Amino acid sequence: MSGEGSAPGTSPRAPRPATQKTSSTVSKKGDRGAKEKPAIVLPQVGEEEPKNPEEYQCTGSLETDFAELCKLSGYTDFPKVVTRPRPHPNFVLSTSLSEKPTVDDQRLSGSCSLNSVESKYVYFRPTVQVELDSEDKSVKEIYIRGWKVEERILGIFSKCLPPLSQLQAINLWKVGLTEKTLDTFIALLPLCSPTLRKVSLEGNPLPEQPYHKLMTLDSPVVHLSLRNNNIDDRGAQLLGRALSTLHSCNRTLVSLNLSFNHIGDEGAGYIANGLRLNRSLLWLSLAHNRIQDKGALKLAEVLRPFELDHREVVERRRLLLAKGVQERSRSPSRSRHGDSKTDREKNQLPALSSVTLDKTEKMQAAKAAKGLGKKKEKPGEVVKKEEKLGSGPSPIQGTPKKEDPAKAGKGKVTIPEQKVTKGKGSKTGSKEKRNTLLDSELAAEATEMLSPLLEPVEHRHGKVFMAGNKVLLYLNLVRNRITEVGLEGFLSTVQCQAHLLKSKSASKGPVGLLRLCLAKNLFSLPCPAYTTIQELMLPRDPISKAKAREEEALAPPI
Repeated sequence: MSGEGSAPGTSPRAPRPATQKTSSTVSKKGDRGAKEKPAIVLPQVGEEEPKNPEEYQCTGSLETDFAELCKLSGYTDFPKVVTRPRPHPNFVLSTSLSEKPTVDDQRLSGSCSLNSVESKYVYFRPTVQVELDSEDKSVKEIYIRGWKVEERILGIFSKCLPPLSQLQAINLWKVGLTEKTLDTFIALLPLCSPTLRKVSLEGNPLPEQPYHKLMTLDSPVVHLSLRNNNIDDRGAQLLGRALSTLHSCNRTLVSLNLSFNHIGDEGAGYIANGLRLNRSLLWLSLAHNRIQDKGALKLAEVLRPFELDHREVVERRRLLLAKGVQERSRSPSRSRHGDSKTDREKNQLPALSSVTLDKTEKMQAAKAAKGLGKKKEKPGEVVKKEEKLGSGPSPIQGTPKKEDPAKAGKGKVTIPEQKVTKGKGSKTGSKEKRNTLLDSELAAEATEMLSPLLEPVEHRHGKVFMAGNKVLLYLNLVRNRITEVGLEGFLSTVQCQAHLLKSKSASKGPVGLLRLCLAKNLFSLPCPAYTTIQELMLPRDPISKAKAREEEALAPPI
């Protein structure tokens, strides 16, 4: 009996079915471990391409490309590309909360299954939200919110974003940027489509505050938002230098949002120094900062005529000399004596208006055709006649003269008609002359725009005054610490700009501020200075004009 009892006890132990299962599982785990080894040791960014550059070709579909590149990089769980949620146009918050079905839904949610509860938190999962074009469904904007963007993810974006030909904006909100990932992101921007113009980095504070790297001279960023980044006076100093210095100036940035930061009077002074020689920024927001009267007065000062310091005066003289040398070297020597004399007189003559140039061009075309028809062998006389007319603005007068003899007969026959019909006979020649003049004018304007120090100045008591920054159209200083003292500075600025606008109503240049926001500072609303500013800015504010037009359109007929 004992042997029989031991046999059944040993017989099940001998086969050990559990041992067989264990061995099978070990073999399976070994196989799975062998397959997962390449995914555990993830390659560095940029090391996959030399091994197999044809591994994946981007198709231009962000959803497909991003998913495939994440899988190839070893990600098993990665964010999905989804369309950015938009509220329904007929959605009303108050009525939806008061309706009974919403209460029933809340009661039912307590007894829901686990799957339905998880579905309610899909909104909070990491996603890459995109906004599509209404016509061709191409990606226009990218929104990444609330999850950490690592350098490997940026490496994936560097491959799948360049094929997006209609990409216009990238918005990164609280994505845990570091200085290294910021540099990687900045290096990614030139690879994207030329349509990319807007970058928003909000809620990404960095200790060294290197946000000025987004405002370099070769940066494609036109609209930049840096809200909620804890930017203080040190960061504002870097941003002010990026706007302009004595020898360089940013020419691409149009709008800059620095609201909800920690910029004080010193930082506002750095921003004001950047606005002295910057002529591209149109929109600036410094709302919700710590600017007081000292910083407000510095900002107001650069928006009206201000005095150039010694370094700026010296640089202005150097630029004027360089400009004169450049203009003399640019003029060709087709006629040995006439052109050089004309160029010397051209540098001494003031700039002519567009109306004067048109009249001068017509007279030059008629005189040149007449002179060439009568005395073809003496081009020097034509040059002398043009000198008498003051044909200074054209530095390349000799170019169309050699083509005019072919049309000399035509010009000779129709000289009487040219005075009546405005140059009908020499129409082609006048067009060529006009194109030549326009090209030279554009070249001169480009030379002048190299530095705002070449703008017209005014001399007062031995000091040089510049007209001030009249390019900035919008300035927001809401919720700072400005009192009536700072308001007086902005009042004088607004009055000065309004006076210049009235005195030069026919000019097509910059007009100054169109909208100035100073509400919710440390002054009372019945303040006389603030009331006067509002009255002066109201006729210039485009938003108030649009509201007035809407009210007039909606008003019932009398």
